[in-house]
Amino acid sequence: MLKKIVLTGACGALGTVLREPLSRMAETLLSTDIAAAPETLLPNETFVQADLAERDQIEPLMEGAEMVVHFGSYVDEGPFETLLGPNFIGAYNIYESAYHAGVRRVIFSSSVHSVGMYRANEGIDLDARHRPDTFYGLAKCFTEDMARMYWEKRGLETVSLRIFSCTPEPGNARALSTWLSYPDLVRLVSRSIDSPTVGYTEIFGISNNDRAQVSNAKASFLGYRPKDNAEDYADKVLGKGLKPDPQDPQHMCLGGPFAIVPLGESGVAMIRKMSEAAGD
Repeated sequence: MLKKIVLTGACGALGTVLREPLSRMAETLLSTDIAAAPETLLPNETFVQADLAERDQIEPLMEGAEMVVHFGSYVDEGPFETLLGPNFIGAYNIYESAYHAGVRRVIFSSSVHSVGMYRANEGIDLDARHRPDTFYGLAKCFTEDMARMYWEKRGLETVSLRIFSCTPEPGNARALSTWLSYPDLVRLVSRSIDSPTVGYTEIFGISNNDRAQVSNAKASFLGYRPKDNAEDYADKVLGKGLKPDPQDPQHMCLGGPFAIVPLGESGVAMIRKMSEAAGD
């Protein structure tokens, strides 16, 4: 068992899922977010409200930590200036503070949007070069490159989780290939923490989907073996009668709607509008 894990973005959708399993992997879980504390905390959990963009607020959190699970960010496309603080400067503050505190490893919540402009039928693996679809994806590329540099120059390990569609269940045809279940998210983070050595490693955050469009073979040493499969929901999803346009980049690119949203405009708002139009 680890002595201390720091979880950023603890009040977000995925951070909320991770709090309890992470608390079982360490004597102390320090959760942090720019939002106010959750109503209840776990027995070995403490919470500190902090802004990732403020180094003096981040540095004290790292004291005595062995692992940082960095899920904090502005989770949408937006103007570059909006993402600059939490997603660019915030990532630097995490890595610089973790290094000086002697943290062994960072588990970084990256995204498919770091490679979002690849065609889904290209079948990319983990050697594919960055092709971000948004400023949001660009921030993930920046942090991945910085994480590799901190490993190669300073010995701070990182596993970058290129998360696709992490939801309770797949909600559309694209998600039949991109879905990551909550239990598989926990498996992915757990293997990233308990693997003896990782150096710098990237891995796609998807479940064991029959229609998966990317390969994790080169990260198999982590021991991540997803168990859930979006195909179990295929009849329900395809039964809605939706027929994606094969010429539409949002259906053909890994980044989905983020591949067509104008730079600086909300991709989440576009997804919500599409879901409403489909009657979801």
